[in-house]
Amino acid sequence: MHGNKAIKLGIGFATGRKSFQKVLRTYIHTWKESGLVDNQEISLNLFVAYDLIYNKTEITDYTDVDPELVEQIDGSTFIGSVAIKEEIDYLIRENVININEVRMIFGKGYAAKRNAVLYNAIKLKMDYLVFLDDDEYPMAVTNTRNTAIWGGQEVLTNHLKYITQADITHGNHCGYISPIPYIEFNDTMTEENFRSFIEAISNDIVNWDTLKIVMKNGGVTYADTKILTSDEAIEVQESNHAKFISGANLGINLTNPRRIFPFYNPPGARGEDTFLSTCLSERKVLRVPCYTFHDGFSTYNDLLEGVLPLRLKFIKADTEQVTTRFYKACIGWIRYKPLLLYITQRDQYEEKIEEMREQLKETLPKICAYFGKPEFMEVLADLEKYHGNVEKHYREFLDTQRIWAKLMEHFARR
Repeated sequence: MHGNKAIKLGIGFATGRKSFQKVLRTYIHTWKESGLVDNQEISLNLFVAYDLIYNKTEITDYTDVDPELVEQIDGSTFIGSVAIKEEIDYLIRENVININEVRMIFGKGYAAKRNAVLYNAIKLKMDYLVFLDDDEYPMAVTNTRNTAIWGGQEVLTNHLKYITQADITHGNHCGYISPIPYIEFNDTMTEENFRSFIEAISNDIVNWDTLKIVMKNGGVTYADTKILTSDEAIEVQESNHAKFISGANLGINLTNPRRIFPFYNPPGARGEDTFLSTCLSERKVLRVPCYTFHDGFSTYNDLLEGVLPLRLKFIKADTEQVTTRFYKACIGWIRYKPLLLYITQRDQYEEKIEEMREQLKETLPKICAYFGKPEFMEVLADLEKYHGNVEKHYREFLDTQRIWAKLMEHFARR
């Protein structure tokens, strides 16, 4: 640490991409530009939980940060399998939690990586933590004059401005948020077929009305100029038993560890941000007026080199990469949908599952034919599998919170 600064801010990445270093460099430059680096009151601390298997990367792809960039921050913690094992050994030795409980928090998957970042930030006594993603950049794009207009975004500054008033701050996203490509409907798959499919697998945030607008824009979500020019944060209201957030451009107030919830997702699924959303009924969540640009198809790495296109490409379902990404997203969604329904609509759960089952039986053959990918039939198989395990996953969801509360009590006493 550089001195005893008043505010200790953690910046967290759960990453597995080689592009991490380029993204980190861009962010650090924005912190310098916004005055955060030279602010004697704020200590900037990096927390990186990395996955070597996801993209066959090496440890140095994350840890080998340019010395000039290292000088701009006050501390850095890199969290790989060795660091996690050391922490597990410590927790067991101190009788905080046992070996089976450890696996619930620091096992495999996206939630475990986020929990590792969250845990280390609390352990090192950060006041606040902002999660960033390795495929999101500190910029916003609008389309007000039929051409893309770009603007830089001071993400950390915005979260810091409001996080003292909230438990969680949540920013906005533009760019290629949705993994659903632009689709030209035909006799093989009509708009009604596709709508029925999306409604079967999606949640309250990924809904057809929103997606239809995004699809017409070629898969692009543009920033709202009213939000860009606003100085106000908006309190997120509960909807269907959840205050919806996203896993990145996300600030968490760490000043009272007992108020913090962990991330959870069913094995092999996503949705760790959605499940956290269902825990926030008694927490204050603010949506802050800043954006990040989501490069969901990894087609705009040149943005980090200063190349600002006048028009954003339509993402069409005409390449293996795009089709595969959409397929993986569908699998990720269907694997967490049963548990989400079980948590938020228990009284209608069986009825909703049956409705999804019928929609998928009708639409999946058309989806397979349209995309030329018979693997899409796995969506129905996974629905049945995760529906069959929903009570087990719900117990794990509750156990994760119970075990996490033990960890937080340990830190609160310290």
